Amino acid sequence: MSMLLMLKRLASLIVVLLLPGCSTSIDEYKGSSPNFDLFGYFDGTVKAWGMLQDRSGKQTRRFEVIIKGRVQDNMLTLDEDFIFDDGEKQQRTWVITRDNDGNFSGRADDVIGLATGKAVGKALNWQYVLRVPVDGSTYDISLDDWMYRQDALRVFNIAKMTKWGFTVGTLTLFFEKQDEK
Repeated sequence: MSMLLMLKRLASLIVVLLLPGCSTSIDEYKGSSPNFDLFGYFDGTVKAWGMLQDRSGKQTRRFEVIIKGRVQDNMLTLDEDFIFDDGEKQQRTWVITRDNDGNFSGRADDVIGLATGKAVGKALNWQYVLRVPVDGSTYDISLDDWMYRQDALRVFNIAKMTKWGFTVGTLTLFFEKQDEK
């Protein structure tokens, strides 16, 4: 095999390996529908089912969460009650604000610093660092969190979890707006 042919194959392999690392831009969802109105969707009660997977894709935990949301002006408060498949219970309260540009910022007790996000079309993208307890220690895990509005009642969510730039897991959720009657 010629050196030129080997270099071409190596270059092609490098391109193929790097492609999955390219990230999607939130702006690619401009004009898509249904429109993701974060405050409108989470105002009231939402139930979600989720799972955690390790870096190999093995499911490690499952959970359900009841979310009660309240909107006041440009602030959304989400009270989340988690029940995991092993019986563990956790609570988290998010306080999310909306600015004039359609961007969002949020805080929660186990979020390090400020979560930032933007909604465009049917998608919402968040980035934040979550402090996660594991076997008596805590780890600060970066999340690239994507939510997709399916219809009036349902939202899909997938978050890539990384530490030092390496994928350590995936968080997947399915949300369903509950009847407020």
